[in-house]
Amino acid sequence: MIKILKVKNYVKHNYLILGIAFHLSFISAKGKDSTILQFDHFINSSMKNSHIAGLGISIFSNDSVLYKKGYGYKDIKQKEKFTINTIMNIASISKTFVGISIMHLVERGFINLDEDVNNYLPFEVYNPHSNIVITLRHLMSHTSGIIDDEDIYLSSYNYGNDSPISLEKFLKNYLSADGKHFSKSNFNNKQPGEEFAYSNIGTGLAGLIVEKISKKPLNVFTKEIIFTPLNMNNTYWFLSEMDQSKHSRLYKFNSKKNKLDLVKPYGLTTYPDGGLRTTVNDLTKYFIFFLNNNKMPKINILKKESIKEIFKPDYFDYYSKFWNIGDTIGHGGGDPGVSTGMFYNKENDIGYIFLINTSGFLKMKAFEQKVIEFGKYLKQ
Repeated sequence: MIKILKVKNYVKHNYLILGIAFHLSFISAKGKDSTILQFDHFINSSMKNSHIAGLGISIFSNDSVLYKKGYGYKDIKQKEKFTINTIMNIASISKTFVGISIMHLVERGFINLDEDVNNYLPFEVYNPHSNIVITLRHLMSHTSGIIDDEDIYLSSYNYGNDSPISLEKFLKNYLSADGKHFSKSNFNNKQPGEEFAYSNIGTGLAGLIVEKISKKPLNVFTKEIIFTPLNMNNTYWFLSEMDQSKHSRLYKFNSKKNKLDLVKPYGLTTYPDGGLRTTVNDLTKYFIFFLNNNKMPKINILKKESIKEIFKPDYFDYYSKFWNIGDTIGHGGGDPGVSTGMFYNKENDIGYIFLINTSGFLKMKAFEQKVIEFGKYLKQ
């Protein structure tokens, strides 16, 4: 009888523990659901206030993805939802892929970051203000002295399709002394390496060097060394490469009519500086791989030493080899109908990516704070 009572008490005790555990996990799950709902509400409110059609986001820590979700619409008229697999332009985040491609060639001894770029080109870049040679290191840190003439650069956007003008032809016309668009004002009056001057055309030149040295178009080369190894199966440089029905519509807010207007799809003549199209899902794979310094040794994109080199400063402590470095690593982007970000906050060990199919940024400081707070909560 005593033994039976002991068994009954043991069973009751364990049921009590299980009940408490279930109750606590239910409360915890309920609290988590509530926090997710609050975050969703913040995103939806921000989108409404900023007149944003669609947005995709991922949040991660180390190599663990904490949250991925799409909000709003890929196509408002057709009521197609924006998802983490929606393809769209990523603007200047594209530059980081040029940086990786160059380091891949450096690692294999094909190019040198401190060599005169003219040694790699079929035409001569002429800087009328300096006898110091321009190098890839200068191009990758935006210290080459090359300046974007706004009118000429913006005219290189081709609305409706990929650009019919070749990258090489455009750059030769802009940077060679006998070029159609050459001007002394295409270069600043500083020595290369002296001043940070953000240059899309300079990035285009770096991309052309990748093509000349690899003997492959940049879209083919990056697919071979980056997209395929990382299973980035929805990533393209050109509209002609992809099923355009999978591409997000792009929008800009018309304040006079209080509505979103469509932006035609477009291609960039200097496509290495901002022409890549991808998804939240694919871009997350890419960013996590490099932030974690190649923890997948079977994927032979770059050695660990080369990845470390990318995040070391050259001339300034905030930008190196087409990446923002310092307290926050990554890159942002903005173009017609496009607002994007790929950032990692070192202090909080939180990374996040957002792709927005509408011109203009959210209130970035508030957005970043909320995303980091939410990421820290999900890490617990």
